[in-house]
Amino acid sequence: MSDAEWAYIEPMLPPVPKDGRPEKHDRRDIVDAILYVTHNGIVWRTLPADFPPWKTVYGFFDRWKKKGLTIRIHDGLRGTIRQTEGRAAGPTAGVIDSQSIKGSQTVSAATRGYDAGKKVNGRKRFIVVGGLARDPRAQGGSDRGGRVRCGGRRSRLAAGGRAARCRRR
Repeated sequence: MSDAEWAYIEPMLPPVPKDGRPEKHDRRDIVDAILYVTHNGIVWRTLPADFPPWKTVYGFFDRWKKKGLTIRIHDGLRGTIRQTEGRAAGPTAGVIDSQSIKGSQTVSAATRGYDAGKKVNGRKRFIVVGGLARDPRAQGGSDRGGRVRCGGRRSRLAAGGRAARCRRR
């Protein structure tokens, strides 16, 4: 982690407790270890010996996650990046994507369905993707029609050329 990244994250971390045993490992090493696990997709137990013990790292991660710290850091970084690119801090639109997963016989019928488009009997999951994407026209693509009027303001079309539903605020 660079010094600039650490300077951004350090003030967001909870203060070191004054009572009890002092922390044995540096917070920057803990954050580096968490980033190593998430970046490389390894399990906690296989954390290299260069980092603090995996139980210590996971303990900090779990505590910070329960306090909502990871979400605050993520949202703060996203807002900062968007503002440096000249955009609003929060995303105003996203693209919803879905995936059909074939269900095994052990999955109960109450939690399965049939996707006629893909002819798959199983589960369907959805995720919002592309909320941080740049204008597709800037990348050489097209957005199939540009903009549409929506509640007195201009809005981009959703994926596939269909206008997104507008909500008045």
